[in-house]
Amino acid sequence: MNTPQPSSPSPELIRLTHLIYGLHALSVGAGIIGTATVVGMMVTGWPSIIAVIINYIKRSEANGTWLESHFRWQIRTFWFAFLWAAISVILILTVIGMIVGIPLMFVVGIWVIYRVARGWMKLSANEAMPI
Repeated sequence: MNTPQPSSPSPELIRLTHLIYGLHALSVGAGIIGTATVVGMMVTGWPSIIAVIINYIKRSEANGTWLESHFRWQIRTFWFAFLWAAISVILILTVIGMIVGIPLMFVVGIWVIYRVARGWMKLSANEAMPI
């Protein structure tokens, strides 16, 4: 039984996907060198917010191509970072939760860096992201 192969995305959509990773990387970089955290910049920084809006607007163009997995990867990275950042902040607001919330924020920051770097490397190699 043959499984249908994904269609080839347009070069413009590939460039746009690089731009989206670049916007996320800009937020990550600002979180590393600035006063905010990596996670804080990922979920509140304008580059990542613009990137996720572009993801939603252009997602239908990526459907059926290997880029679909990158769009899903980028959107999930943003929203899971948002969820874990919210949980971390709630924990940090409690005295006992600080012991867990601050390290959790650090771990989520490392996870965000990994997701952006891994996704961009796979995109550069013209490879889909795992499901």
